[in-house]
Amino acid sequence: MYRRILVPLEHSAYDQVILAHVRKLAQLCSSSLVLIHVADGWAARNQLSLKLRESEEMRLDREYIESCCASLRGDGFETESILAGGDPAGEIVAAAEREACDLIAMATHGHKGIQDVIYGTTANSVRHRTMVPVLMVRGPVGGPVRVASR
Repeated sequence: MYRRILVPLEHSAYDQVILAHVRKLAQLCSSSLVLIHVADGWAARNQLSLKLRESEEMRLDREYIESCCASLRGDGFETESILAGGDPAGEIVAAAEREACDLIAMATHGHKGIQDVIYGTTANSVRHRTMVPVLMVRGPVGGPVRVASR
């Protein structure tokens, strides 16, 4: 059913929620996985245009996504990783198209009302900008907990 699944990761506790779900789905469908993290700090958003070196934040993000990728490979999944920089929703949508993914599977924060206005909602923006089906899995209540290595 799904040959290639794009999984946006944000380097938080939400990642473990979506990865647990995607592992089962990918196994059932014999899907390959494409993990993407979009660094959205100032250096990441301007790296290409200003020809900047990779920031410490981006280096840590790259290590994180590659370790997630290696863990999945170790469990027998065909997996690739992408570190992008810029607008998260735009980069996710572009990667889904470029990588020929037929599903985007992402964790959501579950903000309501004014929180969506204040914090924005990447998941909502992604689902409005793409024709690729989007699977949204609710993350832990109470907000993300940063991964210790960060």
